[in-house]
Amino acid sequence: MCWATWNEIERILIANDVRPILAVVPDNRDPELKREPPKSNFWDRVRDWQERGWTIALHGYQHLYVTRSRGLIGLNQYSEFAGLDYGEQYSKLAAGLQILDVERVHPQLWVAPAHTFDSQTLKALRALAITDISDGFGLYPHTDSDGTYWIPQQLGRFHFFPTGLWTVCIHIDDPVHADTRMFARHIDKFRPFITDVSEVKRRYPVNRCYALNRAWATAFRWTKGLRQHAFRGAGVS
Repeated sequence: MCWATWNEIERILIANDVRPILAVVPDNRDPELKREPPKSNFWDRVRDWQERGWTIALHGYQHLYVTRSRGLIGLNQYSEFAGLDYGEQYSKLAAGLQILDVERVHPQLWVAPAHTFDSQTLKALRALAITDISDGFGLYPHTDSDGTYWIPQQLGRFHFFPTGLWTVCIHIDDPVHADTRMFARHIDKFRPFITDVSEVKRRYPVNRCYALNRAWATAFRWTKGLRQHAFRGAGVS
């Protein structure tokens, strides 16, 4: 955690009454995420976010990639969960939830490390009473045939779109978002269009356009793959 950057982002969110999804790793063992020494008051901070009405998401277990599976989304070829059997996935998820429970933190949905998970992950999450996830390239939220509620997550930057529900995934070590003055300008510009999970679930309680969602997700994934290939070719990924 880059705390100086986060503290300023947190201030901007509070000042603008933006209630984000915050993805929390229960037992972080990923050296790439150990930017600074641990904060002794970390869980106090998480409980404070929770009390503000911000949505806490279960973000894996230890954030360690142990397989080369692309999972259901197909965005990355490494995963903490996808490709493992059901029992192992269930055990890891249960261990993560136990840590959060001890800390009186109650996650409302799932955010997968690297966007990689599979049908066994979703089955284990449902068995553990987590039926909402933030992922996928759909145009609108939808409930799948197994009862999992998908809030789409398509973007890494702020953009205007004429229709649909668009989630922006922000990593504060990304240079675009680490520039907190630029982040503040984005929040100011887009604030009239920013919502939160409770409002999303109120506005989209059931899926009414599943075929459209599937078609859109396929087209968006294909376009995103082309763009990533182009960026890699340009040497700027």
